[in-house]
Amino acid sequence: MSSRAASLLFATALALPATAQSPAAKPPAVQMAPARYTSPASGPEMYQAYCATCHGSKGLGDGPAKGSLKKAVPDLTILAKRNKGTFPKDQVSQVIRGEVSAETHGLRDMPVWGPIFLSLNSSQEPVVRIRVANLTRYIESLQAK
Repeated sequence: MSSRAASLLFATALALPATAQSPAAKPPAVQMAPARYTSPASGPEMYQAYCATCHGSKGLGDGPAKGSLKKAVPDLTILAKRNKGTFPKDQVSQVIRGEVSAETHGLRDMPVWGPIFLSLNSSQEPVVRIRVANLTRYIESLQAK
């Protein structure tokens, strides 16, 4: 394992304490750091638990794990500005789920949250959609005015 990957895994493990999963939950297809359970209804709670380690508490790209990454962590507060004033809601949702990669994340420095959210909710896809929508909505609220 490269030192970059080890550093990222260590930082993620510190930020995302392990939680016990029910035996009925299907194991994810890829190896990932365990995530603590958060409310699917709370975008701010999910952001602080899952995103702030890299993106910072205000979305500026200044989280404590940023030094472990090969590429600069994106400033999430300027997504709308970079998209001609329109927040790219669909793209952000797809990046969170891992359906498309964000060019700024290189070779997938960012965890793919879709499978992680699925494992947190006993494989209930509707709850995953709620999580992604609420997290996306919260990131939209961080946009610079």
